[in-house]
Amino acid sequence: MTRAPDILCIGSVLWDIIGRSDLPMMAGNDKPGRIMRIPGGVALNIAMTLHRFDVVPALVSVIGEDAAGRDLMMRCRDMGLMTEPILVDADLPTDQYMAIEAQGTLIAAIADAHSLEAAGDRILAPLRDGRLGSVDAPWTGPIALDGNLTEDLLTQIVADPCFAAADLRVAPASPGKAERLRPLLRHPNATLYVNREEAGLLTGTHPANAAKAAEVMLSEGARRVLVTEGAEMAVDASFDGMISCAPPPVEARRITGAGDTFMAAHIAAELRGETRSEALQSAVTAAARYVSGDTP
Repeated sequence: MTRAPDILCIGSVLWDIIGRSDLPMMAGNDKPGRIMRIPGGVALNIAMTLHRFDVVPALVSVIGEDAAGRDLMMRCRDMGLMTEPILVDADLPTDQYMAIEAQGTLIAAIADAHSLEAAGDRILAPLRDGRLGSVDAPWTGPIALDGNLTEDLLTQIVADPCFAAADLRVAPASPGKAERLRPLLRHPNATLYVNREEAGLLTGTHPANAAKAAEVMLSEGARRVLVTEGAEMAVDASFDGMISCAPPPVEARRITGAGDTFMAAHIAAELRGETRSEALQSAVTAAARYVSGDTP
C-alpha cells in the first residue's frame, strides 16, 4: 500500500439507487421526482465522510469483477479512498441498495448485500496476512464496522486476535439488521452507534427516548454508545457519564446516509482531539447539513 490508512472501514461498498420526491408519498403512490445512482453502503458512506474531514480511510469489502464493480472501484479511487484491501471476486455481482424517499423521509428500501455476506471472512485477509495487520501484530487504530456483515462473521470478529487491539466503532446497517450486533454489545473495545429504534431492538426494549435507550444499552454491558433520535436528540453515554445535544433545525431533503455521516463526523472529530461534547456537536451539525442537502 502507498501509505498506512488512518482508519479501516469494513462492510458494504455498493451502488445506491435512490429515488427522491419533494411530494408526500405513501405505499403504492407513483410520484414525479429524481432517480440517481451514487456510491454508497455503510462502510463507503463512512469512508467518504471521513475523507472530507481529511482522514485517510481504507475500504475492506468485496466488489464484483463486473461493469458495476469496475465503475465503483474507479469512483472510490477518484475520491481518494484506499481500495487496495478490497476483495475483487469474479463470481459475485457488485452489491446494490435501492430506496424511495419523499420530503426527507424514507418510504421503502431494499438492501442487496448478498455478495458481502457470501464473501464472508475472505474480506478480512488484509488484517491477517500482514497488509493491514496479523495475529502477531494486529491493527491498533480505529475500525468502522458495518452491520451488513453476517452475525456469524461479527461473532468471529469478537474473538479474532487480529481485532484485539483495535478501537471498534460499530453501526447497524438498518433497524432490520440491528440484532446482528449483539455479539459486539459487550465487547470491551467497542463503541456502538445506533438510533433509538435500533437500541430497542438490540436490548429487547421500547425506550422512550435516546437517553433511556443509552441507559438500557449500558445496563446490558455496552462500554460506550451513541444514540440518535432524528431531529430530537443525540446522546453519548458511557460509564464516565452521559452528554446530549439537539441537532440544529433544518429542512430535511434526504435521509439515506444520515446516520453514517453522523458516525463518521464523530470519529473524525475525536481523531482531531475534540472533547466528548465538542465531538458530539460536530457530529450532529454534520448530519444536519447532510440531511438539509448542503453536503454533496
